Amino acid sequence: MGTISVIVPSYNDAGFLASCLEALARQTRPADEVIVVDNGSTDATAAVAGAAGARLVHEPLRGIWPATAAGFDAASGDLLARLDADSLPAPDWIAVIERRMAEDDRPTAVTDSGRFYGGSAVVRWIARNIYLGGYFTVIGVLLGHPPLFGSNYAIRADAWAELRDIVHRDRADLHDDLDLAWWLQPGMTVVRDRRLVVGVSARPFDTVAQLARRLRMAFHTILVEWREWPPLERRADRRAGRTHRVKRRTPSTR
Repeated sequence: MGTISVIVPSYNDAGFLASCLEALARQTRPADEVIVVDNGSTDATAAVAGAAGARLVHEPLRGIWPATAAGFDAASGDLLARLDADSLPAPDWIAVIERRMAEDDRPTAVTDSGRFYGGSAVVRWIARNIYLGGYFTVIGVLLGHPPLFGSNYAIRADAWAELRDIVHRDRADLHDDLDLAWWLQPGMTVVRDRRLVVGVSARPFDTVAQLARRLRMAFHTILVEWREWPPLERRADRRAGRTHRVKRRTPSTR
């Protein structure tokens, strides 16, 4: 299948990051490299990454998209697997990615939802079934295929090489997973695999303000994408095999 890099952006999340890296160390199929992207942290993020043997990449431009893009650019693997600092992948997470990406249909990306931990049982149910359930349902209809979930997906490195100067990689005000999924070109496919199990923290639901911020960012991301490549036009282009390219920048070599 080739090599697999795991990319974990982190901003002042040393405690969560330590648990994530411990879970990665217990994988039945170890990662070929683990990259932690320090997004300007002032806590022990760098020390935690170093203690776990992860490769540390610094991205001073604050935001989840700049941090994710920096990690993808730095990775050497044939597959780029993405987690958040508060993700807790099941022991077979990497093995499932490897098996699914090697199947005959050879998807461009594989993803699934998350299993929330922390908070109350009611909050976890709402988060999984309404928040993430709504995301996969509504955005799936707009895209015509499953969206990517930033805490739990993998994409082929050659696809990233094609997309890295098309996506809004320098924009901190957009959800990176939705932006990346939106700009997948004709012929690029996403599959959702329920065997891909990752625990994710319910902390975004700790306060109304935190949840509202995420929802505002989600609607803003959709608005930006809609203006540039409307869903009906996007689906027609993909069916017809027409590429839709907007070169936004010349990415720096890291």
